[in-house]
Amino acid sequence: MIRIGQGIDVHPFDESRPLVLAGVRISESGGLAGHSDADAVLHAVTDALLGAAGAGDIGQYFPSGDERWRAAQSSRFVVEAKRILDEMGAEISNLDITIIAQKPRLAAHRDAMQHAVASLLDLPDGHVNIKATTTDHLGFIGREEGICAMAIVLVEIA
Repeated sequence: MIRIGQGIDVHPFDESRPLVLAGVRISESGGLAGHSDADAVLHAVTDALLGAAGAGDIGQYFPSGDERWRAAQSSRFVVEAKRILDEMGAEISNLDITIIAQKPRLAAHRDAMQHAVASLLDLPDGHVNIKATTTDHLGFIGREEGICAMAIVLVEIA
């Protein structure tokens, strides 16, 4: 059986925090606001994995009102979602991620981000793709107020 999961996450900027995307520290400031480390990429990945498993969403497992998750690394969320898929006997075929951000430019970090996500999921590097785009200055992203990340995953269950 083949299943697909989709995830999306949006966070506003918080200039006082470091920017972490896909588990990679992009900068020491210009980060994202959120209860955890606010890694929008890993949040979208977590939701995509949970969606493929038919296991709900990130808020059910890691609610933002729960102090246990304050400042938590989002890699913990991805690892838990992968554990759920592993228990189902599911194998991740590939993961495709889009980051929508007017700033910062992310091309220089693409390989590191892909490798970080692939490592978290025990996948070969070529099974994770990350691309970035802007909104050409339209909307809240174009006004440089935040970042959006989208992820889609294909899994096969024996």
